[in-house]
Amino acid sequence: MTKQEVILWNGFLRKLPLTINRQKVIGQYIIDFYCHKAKMAIEVDGGQHFEDSGLSSDLAREQHLSCLGIEVMRFTNWEFEKQFDQVCITLLEKLNAKTNSAISIEDIF
Repeated sequence: MTKQEVILWNGFLRKLPLTINRQKVIGQYIIDFYCHKAKMAIEVDGGQHFEDSGLSSDLAREQHLSCLGIEVMRFTNWEFEKQFDQVCITLLEKLNAKTNSAISIEDIF
């Protein structure tokens, strides 16, 4: 895992009362984090994702996952480093909505 993935995992995702898988293989792709109950993939994007080959690969991945009913949420390394709390709130809101849960941020921190 990258530095940002470790921060997200240790600082937030592993504390959730939902099962979150790290480095989940789905088809030919490895997803950074995956919540089966929410049918949601969480991707942490470094600089390579903004190059032409990275953008093309990400588009193919998202199309494949979409066909499986999986929504992809992407965040940049910068967002994790500068807006970690907001990333966590955004993720929690989406997870709550997709799983009909009522997990509060106070339950996690």
